[in-house]
Amino acid sequence: MMQQSMQQLDIFADSRDVMLRNDVLDALQRRDAVEARQAWQKLVDDFPDNETLAGLATLIGVLEGDSATPFADHRALATACRHLGDAVEPAARRLLGDAAGQAWTASCWRAVAQQAAALPFRAEERDHHAAPLWLRAGDWGEARRAVERIESWRRIPAPLAWMAEARYRADGLESALPLLTELAWLSSVRLADLLHRFADTSIDTLRKKFDATFDGAGQVSDLVWLPAWVLTEKPGLATLLREAQPSRQTAPERAVRLLLQILSLERQGNQHELVERRKALRDLHAGLYAAYLKTR
Repeated sequence: MMQQSMQQLDIFADSRDVMLRNDVLDALQRRDAVEARQAWQKLVDDFPDNETLAGLATLIGVLEGDSATPFADHRALATACRHLGDAVEPAARRLLGDAAGQAWTASCWRAVAQQAAALPFRAEERDHHAAPLWLRAGDWGEARRAVERIESWRRIPAPLAWMAEARYRADGLESALPLLTELAWLSSVRLADLLHRFADTSIDTLRKKFDATFDGAGQVSDLVWLPAWVLTEKPGLATLLREAQPSRQTAPERAVRLLLQILSLERQGNQHELVERRKALRDLHAGLYAAYLKTR
């Protein structure tokens, strides 16, 4: 009888532990800082060794913080981003679940983006700007507007990548393809990171074939040639790739322009100029020329 009573008390204690924790979580979901802190204190008083206390306190601290005052400088923004990424987001996912935790943290990124709105883009602080924060918040429209306020954004890898992602998330791959092409010419590293985060099946299929067959160095730097190679595999994308704006006139960019001309000349049946452009492509990159011939 004594053992049964002790078991009942243990069950009651466990149930109260869960109940008090859920009270905190419910207040957090409603973003009620005062109620969340009060519920958290009850949990501390009754269960001071509860393993969720620290994580809950982290989330409550975000709600209690000042989320309206603009950041004074990029250092303050960097500190806030580091705290959100390293402490708040993991705690939210752990305590609320992946989907709910991500949604909860998105509001935090949105608040930080608003605080960072007045900070200018700086090359040395290129990842500390409102645009990537709007992307993390899932607000593609605000991300685009933030990028558009950066002078010459289309010639700078970081904001170009942000705009490409905003277009991809909002409107799909076709809308982003010209910008992805330009990004390949400016920064193969940023392109590789972006494609990895997209996890787009159609892109991944092409990327795997490119990595397996393209005659390059076998490194990320090969991606500068990806847009030109894609034209040999998917000539139907020529219309979209024509929208890519002129960049630095590097060999990979010239290869795209040559292939666009070649595809146009093939339709026209202009053999004389076609032979000349094909020779120019062969001289520019023998491996790319070989990839082109395989499809002919």
